[in-house]
Amino acid sequence: MGTAEGMVKAMRAFVGIAGRPNRITRAYAARHGSEFLRAAWCDMAVTEAARASDNADAVLPAGDRAYTVWHAEDFRKRDRWYAGTRANVDRARAGDVVFFDWGGSDGIGYIDHVGVVVRALGGGYVETIEGNTSDRCAVKRRHYSVIAGYGRPAYSGAGKPAPSKPAPGKPGGKAPAFPGRILRQPPIMSGNDVKTWQNRMRARGWKLAADGVYGPASEEVCRAFQREKGLTVDGEVGPKTWAAAWTARVT
Repeated sequence: MGTAEGMVKAMRAFVGIAGRPNRITRAYAARHGSEFLRAAWCDMAVTEAARASDNADAVLPAGDRAYTVWHAEDFRKRDRWYAGTRANVDRARAGDVVFFDWGGSDGIGYIDHVGVVVRALGGGYVETIEGNTSDRCAVKRRHYSVIAGYGRPAYSGAGKPAPSKPAPGKPGGKAPAFPGRILRQPPIMSGNDVKTWQNRMRARGWKLAADGVYGPASEEVCRAFQREKGLTVDGEVGPKTWAAAWTARVT
């Protein structure tokens, strides 16, 4: 079994690779087909680093990945997913597999890019190594505002992480009365009750527009929040999910 340190070292060995095809895409294409020679290769870089550092079982729990959404789902299904709130990003560790949404959401379905955490820098920033950033592998500094979340691989000796919890902060306060209708989609719902819930989730650190429209982005945040709180994960804001948004502490 490999380690987080070995994973970061393997990613460092790729820094400076540019263009395509390159040795990362060639290695991946040799196993999965020539169509990958010139494909987007950020997750191929993570895959090849995992294999090179004996971390495939930890980093690739469902096998090789070139598609970032599926890779993030692999971690979520194993309870190793942390949404991209500022508090969570400040708790990131070397070797965590970090996923980005340039649109600024925490939704897995919106992920655009992936890399590996080198270290947390504080203030909502992490240092990463990423393949296929401007078509090269490079060291980057990223802010939580573009981080959808990260997966924590089961590295040797690391054990399973405790569930993600909010950091201490301002008391949650008393929840306003449940609006009387369950917020769900489809069809897309709108109204002041939606906006009230969205604003509360934003106060907790979730990246979500408070536009009063309960669509796919709101459902993604709802599901992630429900997983964090141990609630039934159905993507619907019912009485329990509504109350939990106020009774827990704000991150």
